[in-house]
Amino acid sequence: MFVRHVLAAGLLVLGCALGGARAEGIDPIAGLLRAPLDVPIVLPDGTRSRLEGLVMRPDRPGRFPLVVMIHGTPRSEPGKLQVSLAAVSPASFNTAAIAFARRGYATVAVLRRGFGHSDGPYAEDYAAASRCESRDYLPVARTSGQDVAAATATLRREPWADPDRVLLLGVSTGGVAVTAALAQGVPGVRGAIDFAGGRGSSAPDTVCNPGGLVATLGALGRTARLPALWIYAENDHFFAPDLARRMHEAYVAAGAPADLAMQPPFAKDGHTLVSAAPEALWWPSVEPFLTRLGLPTAAVIPLPDLAPLPPPPVRSEVCRTGFRTFQDARTPAKAFAVSAGGGCGFVTQARTPADAEANALARCMAATPGPCRIYALGQVLVRE
Repeated sequence: MFVRHVLAAGLLVLGCALGGARAEGIDPIAGLLRAPLDVPIVLPDGTRSRLEGLVMRPDRPGRFPLVVMIHGTPRSEPGKLQVSLAAVSPASFNTAAIAFARRGYATVAVLRRGFGHSDGPYAEDYAAASRCESRDYLPVARTSGQDVAAATATLRREPWADPDRVLLLGVSTGGVAVTAALAQGVPGVRGAIDFAGGRGSSAPDTVCNPGGLVATLGALGRTARLPALWIYAENDHFFAPDLARRMHEAYVAAGAPADLAMQPPFAKDGHTLVSAAPEALWWPSVEPFLTRLGLPTAAVIPLPDLAPLPPPPVRSEVCRTGFRTFQDARTPAKAFAVSAGGGCGFVTQARTPADAEANALARCMAATPGPCRIYALGQVLVRE
């Protein structure tokens, strides 16, 4: 076995002392398996490392087309980069992972070196002398691409993965990472989907050396020959539509095949499209691309309807809206906490139920005075 993992069917064991009884809940991902994954990699220079992964796949035997999902990089205040990197979670791909897994894919969200629980050190620092206005993106793009290629090589050997039907999917800096992997060539890969790809966003609507970013995509396009689909929202405040078009034009002009799909505005910042939007908003752009690659598009695993939970005792519209978001999140690793004063805190993209519980309580206590308790964990109501 090349990857150590534990597959957990159905609703994960909720072994947390909550001091109350739980109402019966429904498994929101019945028919799918979701579990943490250790992904050992070997880099081109012989360096060995271990990356954190999270697998979502059909709960049945067989080999499935593999989707390797690669995350972005959070903006960080000076001196707080390590804290921001540690907070990155593979569960941010939950919606996309379910969208593919219910159509018969094995998906693995992989964190690059230095992110989340992956081994370090962080390998994507810019050169010490690099200034914002003259930043060179190509070296770090290629470094991130090496992580993607090495992780894909490992995952292709898994007994549930079809090694010859592999799709790369990246968001933000992860979009550049999968593009860099295409440029170097990865066995078994048929193509890539880049959601809102880019680098160097230092603040909303501000990108360091955008011309250098365009040039980097042009350089990668000189050796990338597999099909790609680029998806951006019209209100992306990391990488605006005009910059996305310039990057795409440079990439295609260099000889790389890629389609650009511009989506309508989503929420306050369309950069969160793949992580926060329902699949119905972006799947119509993805489906014809998969068909061209000879990959499946039909849903083969019906997921259960999510029965609504009774509304929590909260007072603010923010909390009421947040609870609707919580209810719609199809994952066992989510929690909603309430305070005695009617405040709340919730988490929908945790690694485990235990993480979700702890983080929801912490957010509740940070946002509102008074003691907090868990109101719902997964799709389960926690009664006092």
